[in-house]
Amino acid sequence: MSEIVRHEQQGAVAVISLNSPDGMNLLTTQLSVELLRVLELVKDNNSIRVVVLTGDGRCFSGGADLKRDFEGKSVLEKLQQEYRPILSTIGTMPIPVIAAVSGSASGIGMSLALQCDLMIMADNAFLLSPFTTISLLPDGGLNWILVRQLGYRRAFQLSIESERIDAQRCVELGLANKAVPAEELPGAAVRWAEKLSKRAPLSLAATKKAMRYAMDHDWASCFDTEAELQEKLFDSEDCAEGIEAFFEKRQPDFKGS
Repeated sequence: MSEIVRHEQQGAVAVISLNSPDGMNLLTTQLSVELLRVLELVKDNNSIRVVVLTGDGRCFSGGADLKRDFEGKSVLEKLQQEYRPILSTIGTMPIPVIAAVSGSASGIGMSLALQCDLMIMADNAFLLSPFTTISLLPDGGLNWILVRQLGYRRAFQLSIESERIDAQRCVELGLANKAVPAEELPGAAVRWAEKLSKRAPLSLAATKKAMRYAMDHDWASCFDTEAELQEKLFDSEDCAEGIEAFFEKRQPDFKGS
């Protein structure tokens, strides 16, 4: 088991924890490499249906280690070679990923949290895009996410003013799905994941693929994509099981096939 990134499986749920609390779970090279390794491991595990990504200690992630971790490596290399593979894997893996945010998710840590499919936050947690305070711009795909979620003006203001967005505000803006008391966050995140894990896994994967595709494409191509995915789903054993269970008024037993 990795020390800096912990991974445990609870039934059909995988809980991945950034485990460098003394270092505010900064996305150092070591942590980034380990996180990508664990994500790839989880992605290829057919028994896992939902992932919870969280951080140990007082915060989800404080972002990049600006003091030490850029020595001998350009910012371009750091973004393209370390951060991008992690964020891309989360976005393309067929398994829903829930970010469970305690404390703060700042900088690239905010990008990591928002790249997940769903987010639950402790009621005292916040998101922070501090880039303009140190003469940088939001990165890790954060501009893309914020503009699509909030619209240009609100996203631009939030970023250039480096607004600390508390959990309730995140829910109001649609950046987070839920806010719960801080002490309830771990259990609430896993219970939510367990509930979702009982849904048809092929349906979850197809819906994630279609909705992420929809963010960049027109109505006609989205319609075509839905139709192609729907045809495959309709021919699956899980769809037959779901329809049969519906008429028999029982819970379906989905196998992911």
